[in-house]
Amino acid sequence: MTSAVEVRLRRGELGAFLRSRRARITPEQVGLPLSGRRRTPGLRREEVAQLAGVGVTWYTWLEQGRDINASEQVLGAISRTLRLDPHEHAHLFTLAGSPEPAAVKECNAITASMRKMLTKLEPYPVAIRNARCDLLGYNRGYTWLMGDVDAIPFEDRNTLVQCLLNPDWRARMLDWDSNVPRVIASFRAAMAEHVGEPAWKSLVKRLKAESPLFAELWNRHDVNAEPIRTKCYDHPEVGLLKFNFTYLYSGRRSEITVSTYTPADEETAAKLPLAFD
Repeated sequence: MTSAVEVRLRRGELGAFLRSRRARITPEQVGLPLSGRRRTPGLRREEVAQLAGVGVTWYTWLEQGRDINASEQVLGAISRTLRLDPHEHAHLFTLAGSPEPAAVKECNAITASMRKMLTKLEPYPVAIRNARCDLLGYNRGYTWLMGDVDAIPFEDRNTLVQCLLNPDWRARMLDWDSNVPRVIASFRAAMAEHVGEPAWKSLVKRLKAESPLFAELWNRHDVNAEPIRTKCYDHPEVGLLKFNFTYLYSGRRSEITVSTYTPADEETAAKLPLAFD
């Protein structure tokens, strides 16, 4: 049975979570005109309430951790307004004390323009990730490069999990030994903004338990925010592939990145499939 203290703490976490997600979205991203100076970054409470179709006072109380209940429909509207990814969507419902939502088929964090990019850039591999390394979207070029991503359970669609715990991914990544320490250092740097979030803490706990290498590197406390620019792969059908990376951010404060894999040489370009069935 949940205690009153636990409920109060969870409501406080809910308010902090909503404020952090509201702060990362600009008015331009949701089609609102800029109106004068803003004292704080991101959307105002009244703007979130308007876009989600709820009362301003009610939404303010929700952020303040008041004792109010939110229906599944209202939480879904708030999730869409704040462009939460599937992991954040589930976290919202947990904090609100609502029954676990059905699996989200569409990722609110990915815009229509991003979805078009995924298709238009084929056969180049493209992946969309959040700061926690969760795979939010990918195209057929990416599944050709890394294997059947659709077959990976939703909760395991995380590039850090796959790099460390999936032998097939490790076999394909020729520069695995040199890049993994940098990836973990980058993940630690990103976690500074999410140190209290259960989803981040549970991922670290899992990786420390299942990957001795992660535990060793994590305990070094190395940080590195510099993204990796080139990678080499050993594809089971065509052999050596070399790619240059380009990272595109979906907004000024967004942690969503679109990573494009551009052939680094003519040999790699020639090996890419011309079309997909």
